[in-house]
Parts: sequence; C-alpha cells; structure tokens
Amino acid sequence: MTLPPLDAEWLEPDGMGGFAMGTVSGVRTRRYHALLLSAMTPPTGRMVLVAGVEAWVETGVGDLPLSTHLYAPDVQHPDGVRYLTHFTRTPWPTWRFRKDDLEIEHEVFVERTSGAVVLRWRQFSGAPGASLTIRPLLAARDYHALRREGPFDVTASGHGGCVSWRPDPGGVAIGALSNGAYAQAPLWFRNFLYTAERDRGLDCIEDLASPGVFTFDLESEAVLMFRCGDGHIGDAAAHADILAGAERQRRAAFTDAGALAADAYVVRRGQGRTILAGFPWFTDWGRDTFIALRGLLISTGRLQESAEVLLAWAGMVDGGMLPNRFPDQGDAPEFNSVDAALWFCVAVHDHLAAGGAGQAALRRAVEAVIDGTMAGTRYGIGVDADGLVRAGAPGVQLTWMDAKCGDWVVTPRMGKPVEIQALWINTLRIAAGWTDRFAAVERHATASFHAVFPDPVTGGLVDAIGLDGVDDRAIRPNQIFAVGGLPFALLDGAAAEGVVALVESALLTPMGLRTLDPGDPAYQCHYRGGLRDRDGAYHQGTAWPWLLGAFVEAALRSRGGAAVAGLRTQCLAPLEAQLEMTGLGHVSEVADGDAPHHPGGCPFQAWSMGELLRMRRMLYDETWPILILNS
Repeated sequence: MTLPPLDAEWLEPDGMGGFAMGTVSGVRTRRYHALLLSAMTPPTGRMVLVAGVEAWVETGVGDLPLSTHLYAPDVQHPDGVRYLTHFTRTPWPTWRFRKDDLEIEHEVFVERTSGAVVLRWRQFSGAPGASLTIRPLLAARDYHALRREGPFDVTASGHGGCVSWRPDPGGVAIGALSNGAYAQAPLWFRNFLYTAERDRGLDCIEDLASPGVFTFDLESEAVLMFRCGDGHIGDAAAHADILAGAERQRRAAFTDAGALAADAYVVRRGQGRTILAGFPWFTDWGRDTFIALRGLLISTGRLQESAEVLLAWAGMVDGGMLPNRFPDQGDAPEFNSVDAALWFCVAVHDHLAAGGAGQAALRRAVEAVIDGTMAGTRYGIGVDADGLVRAGAPGVQLTWMDAKCGDWVVTPRMGKPVEIQALWINTLRIAAGWTDRFAAVERHATASFHAVFPDPVTGGLVDAIGLDGVDDRAIRPNQIFAVGGLPFALLDGAAAEGVVALVESALLTPMGLRTLDPGDPAYQCHYRGGLRDRDGAYHQGTAWPWLLGAFVEAALRSRGGAAVAGLRTQCLAPLEAQLEMTGLGHVSEVADGDAPHHPGGCPFQAWSMGELLRMRRMLYDETWPILILNS
C-alpha cells in the first residue's frame, strides 16, 4: 500500500484546545508535535506534557524499533520508519510495522470527554514471546517554548501501571495508566531537532526527560494512556476498549469526513463554545471564528453549535467592535480589528437564514455593531460623510492583511479598504431586513462605493481609498468580496465580471488567491524563511485557500450555473487533493504564490477548511438556501 508523504501531519484534538499531533514518519518536526498537549485554561494556556515515546519490540532474535527521532545536527535514531508498511488516519492514526515475520500495529486517539490520549499496540504475526518497551518523553512546558536539561522531578507516584509525575514543583501532574509494568529509570534525551522550527528561523533544539520504562507482554494488547492530572484508576485494557468504542461511535456519527474535520476546531470556552483559528498555534480569533463558522458549522447543519458560538460572542460587543484575539495568558481580549464585528454580522445572517436560534439577541448585537461604528470607536474607526467606513491608526493592523514585524507594518491599508466597505454595506442590508433605521445609510454608502471604488485602468476595484488622497490601486483579492463571499453582491453585470476576470487572471492559483499581482514590484513568490521574510510575504503574494470560497461564489453569481463544472476542477479539486498531502484531512493556512504552490503556515486552518466545505455546498448542492445565484 502507498504511504502518505512521511512528513504529512495528523491531528487528534480533544475539544478543549489541546491535541495530539505528529507526522506519518513519527519524527517530531515541530515544537508542537506531542502526544499529550493540554489546555490549562480551555482553550488557552496550552502545555506540552508528553512530547512522545521511545518504543521498541524485543524478540529472541532481534529488536524492532517502533519510533523515529531526529537529533542535531542531522542524526535519525532509531529508524522505526524503515519498517513502516502502512498508515491510515481513519478512524484515527494507525501504523503497521513489519520486520521479517514480525508485524506490529500501533494506534493513537484522543478521547473527547477527558482529553486522555490512548496508545495501543498489537502483534499480528511472528513468534510468541515478544515484549514491548515504552519510554515516555516528558516536556511539561508551554507549547510555544522548548525544554532544556535542568531541574526536573521524574519521581513517580502510584504503583504498578498507574503512575503520575509532577516534573515542576507546584506544576501540572501527568498521569499514566497501562496494563504493563512500570520501572523507574530516569534518562535525559538531548538535542532533538525540530526541522520545521529551524526552517522558520526559530529555536529548534530540545532536551526531554524520560522518567522510566513501561514493559508489556505482547501476547495481549498493550495499552498506555496519558492525561493531564493524576494517574488513572482501573483496568487499562478495559478502559481503553470503552473509550475506543465511544470514540468510534462519536466519529461514525459524522457521515461526511469534512464534517468530522470541521469538528476539530469547535472547542469549549467557559460554558460556551468557540472556534480555534487553527492548529497547532492559533487560539480563537474573532475574525477567523466568524469566517470559519459559516462553513464549519452552518454549511454542515450544526446550527445549535453555531448559535452557541454566536451568542457567546454577541455579549462581547464593545463600542461596535468585537475582540479579535484572546491571548494565551490572561483574559484581556484584544480589540484590534475593524472587520471582526462585521464578519460576525455576516455569520449571524447566514445562521438565521438557515433557521438558527437566538434571533432576538443576535439582532441586538448586529445593531450594536452598527451603532458603535457610526458613533466612532477605537483606532480611528468610524463612518465618514460619504457613509463609508474609515479606519486606521499608525502602527496598528486592522484588516485581515495584518502582518507586522517590529515597527514594520507590511500592508498598512489605512483609510477605506474595499472589503471593509463590502462588509459594512452587507451589515447595513442585513439589519435593514428587520428595521428601516439603517436603510438610508445603506443606500448612501452603496452609492458612494460605486462612485469611488471602480478602477477604469484595471477593470476591477481600488484596494483602499487613502485618507491622504493617495489611493492604493494594487491588484489584491479583497475586491472579490464586492461580488462574492458575502450575502449581498455590490456589483453585477459587466462590473462584476470585470472583477472576477481580473482576480482570475492575476491572482487565482490552484491553492488559493494570491494576495498581490505577480506583476507588482512588491510581489513575493514564496512564503518561507525567518519571521521577517515570512511576514513580508504573508500578504504580498502568498496564496490563501480561504479566499477561494469568495471567488467561487463571485464566479457563480457573475457567470451562472454554467461555471460549476469548471470551478469544481479549477478550485475545489486541488484543495481536495491537499487533504491527503500536508495536514491530513485538512487544508493549510497559505501556499506559495508561485508554482508548485507549496503549502505553508498553519497546517490545519479553520477558515481554509470552512471555505472548502462552503464550496462543496455551492458546487454540489443546488438546494442550499444561502446561495442565491445571480443575486
């Protein structure tokens, strides 16, 4: 059987912000690759507790390594990947290893209720008498940090196969339950090399502590479970079987693989729910939450959960704004986005249009967004005499093109960005559907939009109207939202087709829309290198898969149903292919602007996956009520 790419990554989320994650080969290439990574204050405060294991099978005639690690400067040991014959991610990551006539299966899954990670090994062939040895590799550190050798208490409490460790005084306990025998045998494993971090220009060397070894007789299934907290109680094998049965049943309820992938991003926050922007490093960002929610929850019919998310955020409207980010540490949210609240209003529209609950509270929140924006709020955000939204403050990035490195603001876009006007006018039209308070404002803003944004030189739209009289006429994808991606198109006819044609010719790639025309002197063709290099390319040519949803909708609106077949091939099929190439079952955050459009950034990105699901509905479900062709 053909294996997926060995560097492809698998993900097992716990529904609370924690997860297990790694590569098909078993080599940890990121500081975030771990077996037990738990959120102390769900969904934030995440810590890597168990980074991995060293695993091998002993027989009377030789050993079979089941793990693979990479050490600096470039030494791979052991070489379990050499014996890897099969990998599947369904229903959870499962590997087969074979050496001569000895065949071993290994599987990993995370149970949603407790956040426990379950590891199981079975012998399928070979002479009896084989034994399995497992060495846990503990980190007990913030998930953005790295551990180096130093004070680290590996003393175990408990007995038999039920033990726990508390590496740092007053710190987090790590519990383990097994049907094997545990023996204290502390060792430090030094100089693990994380190549993905090295390639990103970040610290990439880590030391990990192993407190001891678990040994198992492979005449029966070997089970080892880890969780945040003290040791488990009970029979490991029986407990694992119960958890596996419940988890298998839970996953089987998702009849579509895309809906199961969508479920990965839906996590608890307090008594409610929110959506993580991506794995492994993003928390719940306001803008990302509302863009992703439309595909992850509404298009998959999970309206109860979309109501929970939207109602949880509805109470946070402050001065017409919603938080854009919750820091990993602390509870003070960051209100640094002009569009997070506007995307919230769009998500509310789609949710209510699909029959979702919470109408009264959500309508009040939408009106609060409009009133606060019209009154003027943070960072110079307000409504000018022309009815359009202005925004901007030196050194602050307020739109989705938010890259900033030190004092360098890569794409300032101060003034009146085109997609902000599309969002604002859509928000006014949404509210005008239940109150006439905003009808005149909407008509005025729409007329102003048509007066100042068309660009006769390109046939498209200006990217941003400058407050200083200097407009940004760079060809960027933001103009597509005037035609598609939002409930109401601002353009139709030849004007709409002009935007779609321009975006298609200059920006469309199989992996998303480029953020800048390749003919622009500022264009960056690759997203790679250190932080400054990556930030400089982030919105200066790098392609973003999530933008394809807006393009597909714009193309359908301007060209009609005859465009469906071509869009399936041109836009949907390449993303479907990526599901088996990088973040398995998911879509990455970005890709290079130039061919072959290598994926980059976050390998599991919520809005990328959400817009893929929305595209599926648009291109395959003619009855989906939210899509109105040629509207």
